[in-house]
Amino acid sequence: MNTRFNRRGLVALLAGGTLVTASAVAVTPAQAADESISVNFSAAGGSPSYRASGWIYGMTEDATAPADHFYRDVKFRYMRAGGAQLDSPGGWVSGRYDRRWNATRAQLLRTRSLGGEFILLVHDLWGADGFPISRFPGDNGDWTDYDNFLTRLINDVRATGAPVQWDIWNEPNITLFWNRPQSQYFEMWRRAYQRIRAAFPTHLIVGPSYAGVPTTSTSWWTQYLDFVRANNVVPDIASWHSLPGDPVANVAAANASLDPRGIPHTRPYQINEYAASNEQNPGDGSWYIARLERAGADGLRANWAGGGNLHNDLASLLVRNSAGQHQPKGEWWVYRFYGGQTGQLVSVTPSGAYDAVATKAAGNVKILVGGGGTTGNIAVNLQRLDTTSGIVQNNQIRVIAQRIPYNNGGAVQGPVTIQNSVVTLSGNAATVNLPHTNVNDTFTITIVPPSDGGFSSVAVAQHSQQCLDDANRSTADGTQQQQFYCEGGDQQLWNFRPVSGVADTYTVVNQLSGKCLDVNAASTADGAAVIQWSCNTGLNQQFTLRKVTYSGNDAHDYQLVARHSGKCVDVSGVSTAARALVHQWTCNPAGQGSPLNQTWRLLGR
Repeated sequence: MNTRFNRRGLVALLAGGTLVTASAVAVTPAQAADESISVNFSAAGGSPSYRASGWIYGMTEDATAPADHFYRDVKFRYMRAGGAQLDSPGGWVSGRYDRRWNATRAQLLRTRSLGGEFILLVHDLWGADGFPISRFPGDNGDWTDYDNFLTRLINDVRATGAPVQWDIWNEPNITLFWNRPQSQYFEMWRRAYQRIRAAFPTHLIVGPSYAGVPTTSTSWWTQYLDFVRANNVVPDIASWHSLPGDPVANVAAANASLDPRGIPHTRPYQINEYAASNEQNPGDGSWYIARLERAGADGLRANWAGGGNLHNDLASLLVRNSAGQHQPKGEWWVYRFYGGQTGQLVSVTPSGAYDAVATKAAGNVKILVGGGGTTGNIAVNLQRLDTTSGIVQNNQIRVIAQRIPYNNGGAVQGPVTIQNSVVTLSGNAATVNLPHTNVNDTFTITIVPPSDGGFSSVAVAQHSQQCLDDANRSTADGTQQQQFYCEGGDQQLWNFRPVSGVADTYTVVNQLSGKCLDVNAASTADGAAVIQWSCNTGLNQQFTLRKVTYSGNDAHDYQLVARHSGKCVDVSGVSTAARALVHQWTCNPAGQGSPLNQTWRLLGR
């Protein structure tokens, strides 16, 4: 194995299928596994809670961007913010409270509208966000200024009418954020806790957001626990940072320090900064998701951006192209798959470097494989598949394995299918071999009935690198389709459903609207609009995938040939402009330099 680093150090944060009769499925011939994990479908627990789907900042100052679907598609749960880096210095201590509060208020209200919980960073509103500040609460024994600050903040939060979680002070054990004695911090904590509890009895208080691992041998941590226990100011949610670290080990250490003091931990712990900057990629990101689920801790992904980028880009899960359009990185696709896992969580036995989140629901199984510090073959052993619902037919299943690329931190158009195969079981079990050759990539496995020969994919026009898109996220019949920057939303995801008895021919259903790709009025003319329409059995809603070969092409490149006309789905005028319309046009013979404006890369095929 090629190993990159050991996660257990700590740092501080500064801000179409082939029939197979063997029990293994792989791109290359089956091999002895470098590491293996096991999934036992007979051992099922509760429903997924998406406890890892939270992050720090990542929403614009006025809370208008990124677009809603980037949050909703990943089952967004938490945002942690308080106006950091707006003005430097900024916040109450510098007389610039209003700008930070206005941004916080806007982000709070939008977070709530998206179904998320908002964690309020009180220290950011004070101004202690890493910039040298002139004073801290309680300097020279004078608490008047801090009391006035709390009065203003409490009144401002009350005026929103929205609940928040109160994170009183970030990383108070390092001088970057708290440059005063620990005893002064303790008194600040006591005062803030009592004021907040009196004003908002049902709001949750989070702390201490410790920079490090909460062990019994860490004096700052244990002294904090002793103080809050003795003064009856115990936080509702104990919090710390894992940068890098292992949430499972962290929770065990926290239990060992809280339990002897009689401090209950009935609510989930909150690891409210996880993933160091070199761990923000699909491989490590999925590993942290798996470990947070295993640990039973809520997690917020760290944000290493600065300046205007802190308040944008979904904590660096997105990038912006030259037109300012947000596009997803590979790790955003990890969260999207995770957000699509439904049903029951099932038991996973991890290896030294790999872990997974696995779920089973009626008609499908989904497994997110995590592990970013190493390369080599990953053997995923699937056990007791007989305990799944509606998947095994005639002792067979269909296994769809996809790779989520890192792409050096650039935009990723979608997961890439590396295998779509029917597998015959042996003893209700099978093994999937995943060739992990890029340390930052990761894999997903979806298992469906063997009779399900369809697939889901984006369709990327190869002349423009834009995606086939349901214009304006419309649900109306007759909407002409377009190309638009690939952004991963349901309006750009297409479900290819096989037409019975016709080879390589599909109806193509938009995941957002549920309507079918259609040539308007069954026209056979060049230039006829390609629209969406309620699905029916018309030949103008059936498209044959014709493989395209040309110099430098990809194995996923196809023409989409309308069955009724024999003509190709084509971007009008070979336009590279966003929102250029899509129509049908006479096909250039595949294999003879097919025009790239009618060549579509189907990454899910």
